[in-house]
Amino acid sequence: MMALGFAFASLMLIGVPIAFAMGLAGAISLIAQDLRLVAVPTRMFTGIDSFVLLAAPFYILAGELMGRSGITQRLVKLSMLITGRVSGGTAYGCVVASIFFSGISGTAVGDAAALGQIFIKEMPKEGYTVEYSSALVVAGSMIGPIIPPSVIMVIFSAVSQVSIISLFIAGVVPGLLLGLALAVVIFLQSRLGKGLPRSSFSMEGEKIGTVIVEGAMVLTLPVFIVGGSVSGVFTPTEAGGTAVLYTLLIGWLAFRKLDRRQIWDSLVVAARVSASIYLILAASEVMSYAMTFAGIDIWVRGVSDGFQSHPVVFLLLVAVFLVVVGTFLEPGPAIVIFVPLFMPIAKSLGIDPIQFAMVFILTLTLGLSTPPVGLCLFVAGKIGNVPMGRLFKALLPFFFAEKAVVILLCLVPELSSGLERLFK
Repeated sequence: MMALGFAFASLMLIGVPIAFAMGLAGAISLIAQDLRLVAVPTRMFTGIDSFVLLAAPFYILAGELMGRSGITQRLVKLSMLITGRVSGGTAYGCVVASIFFSGISGTAVGDAAALGQIFIKEMPKEGYTVEYSSALVVAGSMIGPIIPPSVIMVIFSAVSQVSIISLFIAGVVPGLLLGLALAVVIFLQSRLGKGLPRSSFSMEGEKIGTVIVEGAMVLTLPVFIVGGSVSGVFTPTEAGGTAVLYTLLIGWLAFRKLDRRQIWDSLVVAARVSASIYLILAASEVMSYAMTFAGIDIWVRGVSDGFQSHPVVFLLLVAVFLVVVGTFLEPGPAIVIFVPLFMPIAKSLGIDPIQFAMVFILTLTLGLSTPPVGLCLFVAGKIGNVPMGRLFKALLPFFFAEKAVVILLCLVPELSSGLERLFK
């Protein structure tokens, strides 16, 4: 274990990409244990030999196509139609749009980039500071990987063997809780502070019906994916392929925004992102294989014995640990590295795997909003031309509200697994 940990840490510190660092560290550990390297290619293939993983490229492609189909503008209009008449209506609209868009993109960075182009540029015109606008977009983007479909959930399912359908269902309540937490912060800021500007959004009566119909067409997609998967009409992987087809139909035929060039660009991006995910998963299997021979089971038993009477304490400590991990490691690689370590302990302590998954995924996602490596911070900061320090300061009230949701999930298992149990 020492050789493996030292090799991995050293490779990461000198800037070796995460996939190569894991693969090389695993190979070094095998050599240190006098094991043959002939197992490396076999284990790499095993790491990606999963039917569930076929869903990832489809969801990534569907998200890319949606981003080029004029979907964002339609969801924003629908959100503003709901919240635009109250004080701070545009801020509430940003949260509602984040919830809507999370059912489309499935990634936090995708949400931040798409919604940031609209809200970060438009909210200052109504009197919001650019720091506040950027911070709200970042906070809202954290909902993206929680409400299904979610690429991170696909990775978690492949690594942990937890049902992807169960994860999709379980993500609905935590995602809505995140939105509620952000809305509470906005409400308190509006009532206890100097107030928030009223929205300047207005819409002619004859356009309202069009906005509602087009918004319903878009929001049908996540309902279709989850509903079809839960009912057994198709598997989550088949749902991903159906999502791509549905996106092409509404983007090309209904909204007339997609062309051949945009479809090709979407395919290229989806291929690159999928390849990077598969490479990481393949390399992680080598690392896991080496950890097995290095005695990871002994370490797991030792930790399990120490927390046998305190499973909630263990869950809270894992959340704290993941906050630190999330500051320098993206959620995907972090899931691949740490889920094989912590999931057996959680199961031995009687923690529901679905609850553990929601806490794990949400806490790591919040790392995308924390310096120094928070990608969503970089995206929003670049759009609004805001220094990271000022942006994170404005983000703090929203960040603490979302951390409160994580603590709530640790303390109340039913918030994570209750909805999933209803569908069993």
